[in-house]
Amino acid sequence: MNYDVIVIGGGASGMISAIAAARKGSRVLILERMDKIGKKILATGNGKCNYTNKNMDPSCYRGENIAICYPVLSHFSYEQTIGFFQELGILPKIKQGYAYPFSEQASSILDILKLTLAHLQIDISIGTEVLNLTNQDNRYVIKSANQIYYCKKVILATGGTASEKHGSNGSGYILAKNLGHHIVRPVPALTGLKCKGSIFKELAGIRLEAILTLYLDNKAVCTEQGELQMTHYGISGIPTFQLSRYAAYGLAKNQEVIVDIDLLPKFSDDDINDYIISQINMAPYKQLEQLFLGLLNKKLNYALIKMTGLKPKATIDTLTKKACQKLSHLIKQFSVSIVDTNGFSNAQVTAGGVSTQEINYLTMESKLNRNLFIVGELLDIDGRCGGYNLQWAWATGYIAGECAGGKIE
Repeated sequence: MNYDVIVIGGGASGMISAIAAARKGSRVLILERMDKIGKKILATGNGKCNYTNKNMDPSCYRGENIAICYPVLSHFSYEQTIGFFQELGILPKIKQGYAYPFSEQASSILDILKLTLAHLQIDISIGTEVLNLTNQDNRYVIKSANQIYYCKKVILATGGTASEKHGSNGSGYILAKNLGHHIVRPVPALTGLKCKGSIFKELAGIRLEAILTLYLDNKAVCTEQGELQMTHYGISGIPTFQLSRYAAYGLAKNQEVIVDIDLLPKFSDDDINDYIISQINMAPYKQLEQLFLGLLNKKLNYALIKMTGLKPKATIDTLTKKACQKLSHLIKQFSVSIVDTNGFSNAQVTAGGVSTQEINYLTMESKLNRNLFIVGELLDIDGRCGGYNLQWAWATGYIAGECAGGKIE
């Protein structure tokens, strides 16, 4: 069968691009490497699918050319994403700007997309891994292990290299590179960070509100606040995820990567020092490991005392002024050395990818290859936690699908 448009990749950006192209009257085929389409969607938002965000702003995106985000997000905005899915039957539930399907089931988003694909008679070939993509005589030749496909227009929507079990294995970089595109080094983003030292085995399971500041070679790069999670390997949680792409690039450049953690952001150094003094005056019989009962997690309290070089079983009335100040400082600046990320397999998204300098932001068409469109996570744009990466997938996919399927309105 002849197809007007072939979409390589059946994830979020691939499905919406196929729908947009088919609505323009094109005959569309999706080639998907996995045994099912849209697997990664089911894992988003802890299974609830945070599919966009009301507080949409290009500053929530990262990459070497974030200027591309302004026109892309203007052409297919938060409101248009809400409208697109509402038209298909997905009513939004907005929580502090985060948009979820009202059912709070990621499967609702995937099911409605699959229904739409079927309604538009879009063909899907699962278990089809594309091995080679070439441009010959103004048409594209797509080779899989078992078949060769021909078409005039191709949409590359393979995703990055994060979470291979959900379909992203980095194959799209090879396909794009073979067609002349430059690849900004991919690194894991929105992932946990591994820390030096064995202390975290003792702290695993602790959650607390904290402020994290990332330093690369002693230069502060960014600061995030939110619920920090301590794990056996280091730190996790949303504020860690937001820092992780910068940490990953720092590690790739062999820079010293340090995260300073403010364990009690609502208290100043003086507040903590005053608290310690008041405890010494009112309850001198307490042991040092009991000093911050009611203020900090027990395991964290114990670890801080040991890190300060004090004896946990000693009574708090033995604390010197210098030891009090040292404890206060440690709580406000709990400094950890980052030795690695938690890897692509545990990352929610990839930072890096196909250079957006080589993409026409009005159409998502390659500037190097006519009728080749590149979308979603495959591009060198990654967003913060909160529905931003899915919004990028919807926006780039829809624009590319409209253009590949017909004249963009």
